[in-house]
Amino acid sequence: MNRTERVGQRVSNLFGMTLRQAPGEAEIESHRLLLRAGYVRQLAAGIFSYLPLAWRSLRKIEQILREEMDRIDGQELSMPVVHPAELWQATGRWYDIDATMARFVDRRERDMLLAMTHEEVVAFHTASEIQSYRQLPAMVYHMQTKFRDELRSRGGLIRVREFTMKDSYSLDRDPEGLAAQYDRHYEAYERIGRRCALPLTAVQSDTGMMGGEIAHEFMYVTPIGEDSLALCDACGYAANREVAEFTLEAAGGEMSRLERVHTPDTATIDDLTALLGISARATAKMVFYVGSFGGEAGAREEKLIAAIVRGDLEANPIQVQNLTGALELRPAHEEEIAETGMVPGFASPVGIEPGAAIFVVDHWVAASPNLVMGANEADHHLRNVCRGRDYEPTLVGPVATAVEGVPCGTCGEGLRMARGVEVGNIFQLGTRYSEALEATFTDEEGIERPIWMGSYGIGLGRLLACVAEEHRDEYGLRLPACVAPYHVSLVVLAREEETWSAADKVFEELCAAGVEVLYDDRPDLRAGVKFNDSDLRGLPLRLVVGERSLAAGGAELSLRGVRESRIVPLDDLVAELRHEVAALMEPLTLDG
Repeated sequence: MNRTERVGQRVSNLFGMTLRQAPGEAEIESHRLLLRAGYVRQLAAGIFSYLPLAWRSLRKIEQILREEMDRIDGQELSMPVVHPAELWQATGRWYDIDATMARFVDRRERDMLLAMTHEEVVAFHTASEIQSYRQLPAMVYHMQTKFRDELRSRGGLIRVREFTMKDSYSLDRDPEGLAAQYDRHYEAYERIGRRCALPLTAVQSDTGMMGGEIAHEFMYVTPIGEDSLALCDACGYAANREVAEFTLEAAGGEMSRLERVHTPDTATIDDLTALLGISARATAKMVFYVGSFGGEAGAREEKLIAAIVRGDLEANPIQVQNLTGALELRPAHEEEIAETGMVPGFASPVGIEPGAAIFVVDHWVAASPNLVMGANEADHHLRNVCRGRDYEPTLVGPVATAVEGVPCGTCGEGLRMARGVEVGNIFQLGTRYSEALEATFTDEEGIERPIWMGSYGIGLGRLLACVAEEHRDEYGLRLPACVAPYHVSLVVLAREEETWSAADKVFEELCAAGVEVLYDDRPDLRAGVKFNDSDLRGLPLRLVVGERSLAAGGAELSLRGVRESRIVPLDDLVAELRHEVAALMEPLTLDG
């Protein structure tokens, strides 16, 4: 491949047409623009092809990730997409994960799966490659395809089924070593966000299917996000809403006499509080789930779970699942609730056999006497329901979700709710995978110990989609130089052969000098069409060669999104464009 082919491309034979309109199913603006600009095409639900422009952008993102992983002593390798089931069976995730995992049986009748992530494979290889404490710490990473059969794909590249992820894995001898590598990844992810011109906010998160004790997500805060975030502007506390810590005042006081009251037409908490003249915080409500619990040889057992939270809050299914140990949750059906003697819409644990359901009581409810709850009879409620006297919880814990304005658990100021897209995540896994797959090392005293693991991921396509969402305007993409597939959009506006020759020469000289350039050499197109396509593709610089610019002394240079332009003599173009590209890249280049 010669130099011209590496850094320059003619639009006349570019594989990837621009579209005047995006397909109707495109939900968000960045998705529409990536389609219209000829970056991506959808093959099936949640499965996309990256056309040459997007592929060049992804390669640049990949290089930034590679440099940052190498900077913290990562060793790049490549692990397979297809895994034998026994690795995932050994850790239990084969049984714990639902249909999101793509399983299949090969011709030898062996259970296999498509990789969702690679913790098991890393632990398997570590068991044979690491023997001594002298080989630790270590960190490996790769850029590899993953497949997760998501129930609902959305937002173009935001939530897909097949994607490329940079996943890295730290290996240490103890929790202190794991914490140190975790911190280095945390800092590396902050640098990656800055180098990709994407503002990222690190938030505390649930460990989910990965397991472990500590996890953070790196969020792009945006209204299009599907994750809910709790942010404190006063102290900087940030967490996924599902794990956000907040404080409330318990009602306190002496227990009052239980009282049954008639409450017709009270289908909602608002209806109930209006009728009784009380606040929502003086009520408690029940949210019902059916939890799936593991048994022997992967068998599942379903149990009804009743989560009890204050009426002014919402139940948090993640916390309910974590507290009960359920593998999965689904909403309960009315008949499943009624079988226990509880009445949907007017339910409470009062008078119900303790084994009829798993009663998970939020700690704020447990600490608050004299709440109003259902009477297990239509159009009736109970006043002054108290835990301990009137019912016994199965479990007590934080199972309510933070809402706008609740006091921050760190400083007491009101939390702000926001939306975000998870771009990356980091997990302290501990020894779950190493113990299951016998990944051990021998310490100085000859004692065999399990290796402490960490896992760290970033989705490349999702990162590109977020950059596109952040850097756009009404005319198209406005990609930063670090991610843009080419730095210069060269447009020729020519009626005379001499002008074509001049533009061709400019293209060849820029390519020879290593300037990345996309050359719109299409004949017989109006200037407006070429300019619109140039804006749509979003390259940082536009260079126009035409009879008018040549008469003015050279080529017309402008920044994407800036009206002002200037004439640069043809002999100065290489030096001037190198200077402009360097200036664009300078804020995105970090010192060692």
